[in-house]
Amino acid sequence: QVQLVESGGGLVQAGGSLRLSCAASGRTGILYAMGWFRQAPGKEREFVAAMNWGAVGTYYADSVKGRFTINRDSAKNTVYLQMTSLKPDDTAVYYCAGGGYYSSSVTPYDYWGQGTQVTVSS
Repeated sequence: QVQLVESGGGLVQAGGSLRLSCAASGRTGILYAMGWFRQAPGKEREFVAAMNWGAVGTYYADSVKGRFTINRDSAKNTVYLQMTSLKPDDTAVYYCAGGGYYSSSVTPYDYWGQGTQVTVSS
């Protein structure tokens, strides 16, 4: 089993920045891809960013490209989502996910964190 714990959410003004963290524990060796998704009230969960754990590839939703960066600290088994130039539309619960392969769909992600709230005020 794998456990994922997010942290770093909060309230920020438009134009501000936040860094989310996702600490992985347990059988992390089975994870090939890590992703961030978000879900706003009344909306479906949507893809934000992802990366291959062992390789260089990173992937972003068009809505966050150029503003968000996903990276990792292998020594700490932690994945980060650096968010800059935040907009009110970025307000959502952000979830970390781990799975066997990269996808912008939730399908291959078997492990999920509990979510962390990000609120961007105008």
